[in-house]
Amino acid sequence: MKKEKKNLNTILKMNKSTKIIKEELSYINEQALFADGFDEALVGIDQSDYVAVYDADKCIDILMQTSGMNQVDAAEYFDFNILGSYMGEYTPRFIKIYE
Repeated sequence: MKKEKKNLNTILKMNKSTKIIKEELSYINEQALFADGFDEALVGIDQSDYVAVYDADKCIDILMQTSGMNQVDAAEYFDFNILGSYMGEYTPRFIKIYE
């Protein structure tokens, strides 16, 4: 039961953080773009260009969960279709986080 409660709290916190980041960025930069389907990987705002910043590893995890891809296929898809796409000066950034 405690594990389920912790997971729910993590999800709620993540959703709250995502909402705050999106609201703040949209206020600062109305033209900022967001990566569809990757809200759980949204980690912040680039303070020099005011664009969305995502955790690249979390994006790959999301691809594996939602599409059933293995890690190699998800990483390749991410590199080519997401990381490699450019949608103008407000294209989101993807970073690698080391813990």
